[in-house]
Amino acid sequence: MQIRTVVAPLLGTNCYVLVDDDGRCAVVDPGAGVVEDVLRLVHGNGWTPVGVLVTHGHVDHTWSAGALCEALEVALHLHADDAYRLDDPFGTLGPLGPQLAELAESSGSVGLPQRPERVETFTAGPDGTAVLRLAATGESPGEGLALTVLHAPGHTEGSTIYLLDADGPVALTGDVLFAGTIGRTDLPGGNASLMASSLRRVAALDRTTAVHPGHGPASRISVELAVNPYLHPSR
Repeated sequence: MQIRTVVAPLLGTNCYVLVDDDGRCAVVDPGAGVVEDVLRLVHGNGWTPVGVLVTHGHVDHTWSAGALCEALEVALHLHADDAYRLDDPFGTLGPLGPQLAELAESSGSVGLPQRPERVETFTAGPDGTAVLRLAATGESPGEGLALTVLHAPGHTEGSTIYLLDADGPVALTGDVLFAGTIGRTDLPGGNASLMASSLRRVAALDRTTAVHPGHGPASRISVELAVNPYLHPSR
């Protein structure tokens, strides 16, 4: 599987396009203003879209989900615990919400967030993981693109890390883990204790795992174990 990255021009969210060997593709975290670039990649390469996913329900990660799902004719997939955020993308952010709403009104070029018509939620098993299979129209689920989901609450209730193989193990960590730091836990739905538990699970991933976060540069689990102060207590 290969990974293409499109950085949202507003709020700088990393949007990832995952492409398997057969040309099926899935889009992860479509932030504000990425629609044209993502469609150019998908249609320009003749890829077959099978779904849009988000690592969590914050609006900087779901902003373009409605427009992109409509254009690609696919559903949005996210953890069930964060689905409620789609109905009130700014209001569920507490005091930060009005600031982003004002920014949205002044940034007409990216449009306002829209709730996708098709939303499919998932949950994880007792071990916190599940396998998500995304199939194209006419395919059986067993033929589709497969990702492992790791429920990692703390930043939000439904924060999810997507695990895949792209010439080695890869973790799309959303706002759970960044290069050198972690996501905040002081917004509505955040929980520092749950974040600590999630980070212990992240620290247990294969040390060679490439980290592709929701914002900022990529890293590797081995590097974060060595330099990220928030992972030190988790080792």
